[in-house]
Amino acid sequence: MAITLTKPAAQHISTMTTTAQPLIRVGVTAGGCSGYEYVLDIADIARYNDRIFTSHGIRIIVDPRSYLYVNGTQVGFEDSMMGGGFKFENPNAKRSCGCGTSFQV
Repeated sequence: MAITLTKPAAQHISTMTTTAQPLIRVGVTAGGCSGYEYVLDIADIARYNDRIFTSHGIRIIVDPRSYLYVNGTQVGFEDSMMGGGFKFENPNAKRSCGCGTSFQV
C-alpha cells in the first residue's frame, strides 16, 4: 500500500515550499492523548531505508518503523476556523483523538 495525499493537501504543501518537487516526511512519535502522534515535516533528502511514494506530484518519505503504523493512510487538508489543518485517515488506527492528530493501534 502507499501513503497518499488529497488534492487540497498537496496544494497546501506546494505553497509551503519553493522546490519544484516537494519532499515531505510522514511519521509517528509516541505521545498525544491516544498513544501516538503523527509527524509531518518538509524534508531535504530521503534516508537509505525510507519508503518513497508520490501523490499529486509530492514525494512522501516514511521511515520503516513509522510505515508499520501509517501504511494506507491518506493525508488531507482542511482550511477552517474550527480545527483546520492536516487530517490523517489511517485504516490502522483502532482509536483516534477528537482533534485527529493522535491515534492508537
